[in-house]
Amino acid sequence: MDFDEVIERRGTRCMKWDMMAARCGVPASDGIPMWVADMDFRPPACVQGALEGMLGHGIYGYFGDDAAYHAAICWWMEHRHGWKVDPAAIFTTHGLVNGTALCLHTWTRPGDGVVLMTPVYHAFARVIRAAGREVVELPLAEEDGRHILDLDAVELPATARMLLWCSPHNPGGRVWSVAEQRQVADFAARHGLILVSDEIHHDLVMPGQRHVPMPVAAPEAADRLVMMTAATKTFNIAGAHVGNVIVADPTLRAQFAQTMAGLGISPNSFGLHMVTAAYSPEGAAWVDALNTYLDGNRRLFDAGIAQIPGLRSMPLQATYLAWVDFAGTGMAPADFTARVERDARIATNRGSTFGSGGESFLRFNLATPRVRVAEAVDRLQRAFADLQ
Repeated sequence: MDFDEVIERRGTRCMKWDMMAARCGVPASDGIPMWVADMDFRPPACVQGALEGMLGHGIYGYFGDDAAYHAAICWWMEHRHGWKVDPAAIFTTHGLVNGTALCLHTWTRPGDGVVLMTPVYHAFARVIRAAGREVVELPLAEEDGRHILDLDAVELPATARMLLWCSPHNPGGRVWSVAEQRQVADFAARHGLILVSDEIHHDLVMPGQRHVPMPVAAPEAADRLVMMTAATKTFNIAGAHVGNVIVADPTLRAQFAQTMAGLGISPNSFGLHMVTAAYSPEGAAWVDALNTYLDGNRRLFDAGIAQIPGLRSMPLQATYLAWVDFAGTGMAPADFTARVERDARIATNRGSTFGSGGESFLRFNLATPRVRVAEAVDRLQRAFADLQ
């Protein structure tokens, strides 16, 4: 578990490093990629061992018996999150962006409205619009420097059919309380919405915080709830493109099964072997060590940001994604973004892509060796030195 090891990723065709110049204008030669949400760490040895076993065997046929894979998911959810999952409720998708698209295909039609509480994960809006559905934005409020719900007197268009919920929150890093999740479940019920809860970051929680899955927080929502989980963010295996859509309600389950069958969705055997190995006691110990390390990166980054007048990092309770507000600088987004990308040579995600409320923010990925976080802080302080 050497998270300090600097691993060369340039030239490996990874988006985070090799597309940094094309997407963000930051040169790969000396740029720091803090945009794409994957980590610069190797997964635990158990995952590597599963892949080596496949390579040693040398035959890569269709995956068949998924009992061990389902058992690993059920074990993980119960032991790590207190959530008992029925194996029959688990569907395997090609990641959770694909899972989102399948949910849209199953429970909405072109022209329907899909509710997002913004700012929120940018792929949601992209997929919704690409599917011919309408994005309905409900901006989150801020209190004590963090995002909170603002559901009073909300009016939705008659076309609204679904709510995509992000828990823990990306990009704000909130661990939603049980009471807040019950508010969301009640909101979905009152407006007749299918509630799709994307909980891909549920394992990446800072020490002292606890994520509660929506089925545990609001069991009364079972008749409209669709859960999306994955091991890919947790163990840095996003390239495996494997995720879970978990549907407890029998009627909703049958509807989703029909979509899966109609689109010919079948699993990736590499991903299933990796997840089965990861969801284990060895994997759990690795995640605990990872979260401790990420917390150290968070503290280093936040302390550095706090020394730059006009910048504010939202308190990070979960994920490894720092959400930094530049509004206090008085600069336009184009100006502060240019300082970060051109002067500091750091690639980030621009806040405007996360929807209403994100315009003055940039998102920074902290899942990298600490020496690189320290370098990023130093570059940012120099890029905004005239404010100090």
